[in-house]
Amino acid sequence: MASLTIENVKKQFGTVEVLKDISIDIAHGEFLVLVGPSGCGKSTLLNLIAGLETISSGTIKIGDRDVTSIAPKDRDIAMVFQSYALYPNMNVRKNISFGLETRKIPKPQIEQQVTKVAAMLQIESLLDRKPAQLSGGQRQRVAMGRALARDPSIFLFDEPLSNLDAKLRVEMRAEIKMLHQKVGTTIVYVTHDQIEAMTLADRIAIMKDGVLEQFGMPREIYNNPASMFVAGFIGSPSMNFISGEIIEHDGELQFPLDAQNGERCHMPLKDLCVNPHTLAKRTVVLGIRPEQISAFSSTDQGNSSVYKLTCPVQITEPTGPDTLVFVQINNQKTTCRIHPDKAVLPGESMALGFDLSKAILFDPKTEKRIH
Repeated sequence: MASLTIENVKKQFGTVEVLKDISIDIAHGEFLVLVGPSGCGKSTLLNLIAGLETISSGTIKIGDRDVTSIAPKDRDIAMVFQSYALYPNMNVRKNISFGLETRKIPKPQIEQQVTKVAAMLQIESLLDRKPAQLSGGQRQRVAMGRALARDPSIFLFDEPLSNLDAKLRVEMRAEIKMLHQKVGTTIVYVTHDQIEAMTLADRIAIMKDGVLEQFGMPREIYNNPASMFVAGFIGSPSMNFISGEIIEHDGELQFPLDAQNGERCHMPLKDLCVNPHTLAKRTVVLGIRPEQISAFSSTDQGNSSVYKLTCPVQITEPTGPDTLVFVQINNQKTTCRIHPDKAVLPGESMALGFDLSKAILFDPKTEKRIH
């Protein structure tokens, strides 16, 4: 195992700056997920860690060793690719052992390692098959087995599940998590799937346009996003963003919510930020997650954080455990997560409870959080 330190790393391709001063530090055995939309720089950063690309400036350390200028083969890493990258002419046993053979590991030790890895991944029955005879999930296990056999300091995963169907992705996600718990090796995992990031990571680095937008534990990022980008990217369905102008009502500053039927409720600004007086007459964006808008009940009446607003329902989407209900608030489509027994039909109105205990305000110009 080894820690990973990325200090002020920049990467340019010609005049284009792909990575802009990235700094990340993770401890021994941590599972780091690099997540963001296509083109944000996450795979480039993974390639810099692997040594497949040279950095323009900055430092990368694995443990106490500066590997910035060290060849990939000398970094003690193993990489699992999106395309599996298996040798088609070799059987599974040979694919797993090949890297060990090139390093001149004694044959008995190689056999022992292959047996151990095959048992761990439950692919003992596949050892004599060629890659063409395997399913996508089996190929991914073999690719993971080849990496595991090397027993490296750090594992690098480059979108390893993107070629699998939805059900298999969920199964493989669980297997990767259990594998990490068993071997305890440091992992850096690249994905554009925020569900993978939330379920797998000890810590998440969210990237956008070559910039590290936020770095932290999954729940911390989910509950306290630093920007509208992070808030919208993490969470499914994504956070609602409702624009509104701060008004004075009953002697205090408040954020108004207007329903499509003309109903209105006023949310005290003091519940949403530390210095409400600085926002007088400003337009701000209220960030509130779908699960914070539910059917208003009698128990909500005694909760000072919950505000009631009756809204006409436009669309409903049953998902099984929940029903997503779509309404118009401040002329913006808003998603609510409702218990199926409480949902009404489209065209009908329902009383919704808005829970402000975890709601957030954002500046519409900078898109940064207002504290």
